Amino acid sequence: MTGSSDKKTRSRAEVEHRARRDRIFLNNPVIMQGLGLAPLIVAATTLKNGIMLAVAVFLLLTPMRVLAAALSKFAYFRFRGLTYALTAAVVYIGVRYIMGLLYPTADLALLGLYLPLLVADPIILKRYERPQRERMHTAARKGLVTSLGYMLILIFLSAIREFLGAGTLLGHWIVKRSWFPMAQLPAGGFIILALVMGVWRAVAVNVKEQMSLGAEER
Repeated sequence: MTGSSDKKTRSRAEVEHRARRDRIFLNNPVIMQGLGLAPLIVAATTLKNGIMLAVAVFLLLTPMRVLAAALSKFAYFRFRGLTYALTAAVVYIGVRYIMGLLYPTADLALLGLYLPLLVADPIILKRYERPQRERMHTAARKGLVTSLGYMLILIFLSAIREFLGAGTLLGHWIVKRSWFPMAQLPAGGFIILALVMGVWRAVAVNVKEQMSLGAEER
């Protein structure tokens, strides 16, 4: 009986460890940790905005994390936070230049302050509250996976909000009516995100249970 209980405990621990490494579905930074909500709620009101934010996150998060991991070897511990903040600001200069080449200024203006505010967004800076230093290859891997998880939510939620709020996707009519005009307001964004989070978490719990059962049977 004890052996069976130990096996079950080990199986659950193994599943939880695998889930923590999965930043796309089982441990998505938005769904499970509530990170990066400001641009998601306020700026990601259309699919175009969501895609632009997703591109910015992809260009910003991983390079900044790798560069900060490299610089942390030389940064005095007390100034670690300042090192990461300055790193993000420097990386953003290059990101903003690339975004300017990819998108017209008028489109980027739709994002308002929430494009430069990605520099100080918790999804970018949360890692740096931990005292442990990251190796550069670990920073690259985790940065890429976290970026993909956040990009998925940005694109998914912005598409839902544009469709429900305006009946369009990328400005093209899908239906000739608006089912939930409030979807493109911050309040509507919170409501839709809460519903998505509830369903997503329920599915994730079910998936982890199935993974645990599968691990116990092996």
